[in-house]
Amino acid sequence: MSAAHENWSEATRFALYYAPPRASQWWRAGCAWLGRDPESGEALARPRPAGLVQPLDALTAAPYRYGWHGTLVPPFRLAEGVTPPTLLAATQAWAAGRARFEVAVEAATLGRFVALRAAAEEGALTLRELAADALRTLGHLRAAQTADELAKRLDAPLTPRQRAYVEEWGYPYVLDEYRFHMTLSDSLDDAALRASLAHAWNAGMRDAGALPVEGVALYVEPRPGEPFSLWRRVDFPVDGVAQRQARGCA
Repeated sequence: MSAAHENWSEATRFALYYAPPRASQWWRAGCAWLGRDPESGEALARPRPAGLVQPLDALTAAPYRYGWHGTLVPPFRLAEGVTPPTLLAATQAWAAGRARFEVAVEAATLGRFVALRAAAEEGALTLRELAADALRTLGHLRAAQTADELAKRLDAPLTPRQRAYVEEWGYPYVLDEYRFHMTLSDSLDDAALRASLAHAWNAGMRDAGALPVEGVALYVEPRPGEPFSLWRRVDFPVDGVAQRQARGCA
């Protein structure tokens, strides 16, 4: 590995995430909300939404570590013999066959979390298909789970289908169980607080337009527990075969 990868090892995890274009309001706002830019490594001043008593840094510890993103292929270690350049090349080859599109989104409650989600079912299905295609294409590059990893994943209230997905893919919420989301909070017991956070995000992004899906990004967790960083962006072609219009937009 190069000097830039000197902290990477067999324990390093990679993930294929959606990341908004760097120049977009969606990228700037999300990174500021979480307090850091996972691409540059820069710490950012967080906004102070009106009416919110708690500072955002007290409400976003978990998403802060993962960085601003929407999961497509969950974090994984590389299989034996697979190198980061191999993963990058496979991702680039896959991305070359995809088309750019847009999705209308909104912040809403997702269980005990607040997250950015597709505003209409059509957009949700388009994102689900994208994630499933990436998972199936890149899945052979993922290292097999250890017995401890498998046991930890299965030690949760899962449906039989989700348990089968854990055993096959290492994660329960893939394929038809997948729900695109970009996390905006920790797990919060206070429903009123969750509603306030969702309202604050939506108010600040009222004029942002649809979410542009112009490509994907490979994120890296160098060592277990360390913050994820954006390693490489991989763009979809500008002149894709079937460039789609905004999904779920009026």
